[in-house]
Amino acid sequence: MKALKWPRLQWRPHRSVRRLGAAFLLAGEVTFHLLRGRISLRNSIEQMALVGPASLSVALVTAAFVGMVFTIQVAREFIAFGATSAVGGVLAIALVRELGPVLTAVVLAGRVGSAFAAEIGTMQVTEQIDALYMLGTDPVDYLVVPRFVACVLMLPILNLLALVTGLWGGLMIADFLYGIPRGVYIESIQNFLQPWDVWSSIIKSGIFGGVVAIIGCNWGMTTTGGAKGVGQSTTAAVVISLLAIFILNFFLSWALFGGSSSLVPVL
Repeated sequence: MKALKWPRLQWRPHRSVRRLGAAFLLAGEVTFHLLRGRISLRNSIEQMALVGPASLSVALVTAAFVGMVFTIQVAREFIAFGATSAVGGVLAIALVRELGPVLTAVVLAGRVGSAFAAEIGTMQVTEQIDALYMLGTDPVDYLVVPRFVACVLMLPILNLLALVTGLWGGLMIADFLYGIPRGVYIESIQNFLQPWDVWSSIIKSGIFGGVVAIIGCNWGMTTTGGAKGVGQSTTAAVVISLLAIFILNFFLSWALFGGSSSLVPVL
């Protein structure tokens, strides 16, 4: 009689887990290339033009309406409690610390991260990346590093412009709907806002930009399955980018503000 052979159980990680691991490896490779100074200036400038000016209108419109809505939500309550002078400051803190970096990064993930995944994914399934290897060109140098540099540099700029636009939108609502003097609104911003708040916003947005670029490029470079795979990679890149932004936002907020004392002045 033949001995019974039990089937071997082989654990294989889910494809999403493997792609996340590849994303960490890609981030390390990009860092290594940056430390060696291997940056294509022309490609980086081209990507900066696509990431920054092309996304400016969407980011500014989003920030303006967020500032307006936030002011509508808090102004009436603050006026009822006699804290009219705090409306502008509270909006400034909310925009600078949280809403500005996160919403700008979400806009970038939806518009730019998806474009990275679709473009590089199409190159992957049509074997254009293999052709780069045949020509002696490193795809990380040629495709990933310029996009990473563009996102890390341009997202903080977009964020700062969005902050100004959001505060302006809140000022318009506070002035025309609730009769809060512009001088009181602006003075409130100056009293509440600290330089560290602005720097933390820049740090957050730079990290978010790098995450969006790495995830979009990695999901594109690991695309398989033709046109259907390109669509799936594009969708997955946006979803994973959004999850990464929200999760990182918690840890960054905890690291930047969790252990500090309150900087809000006494009313």
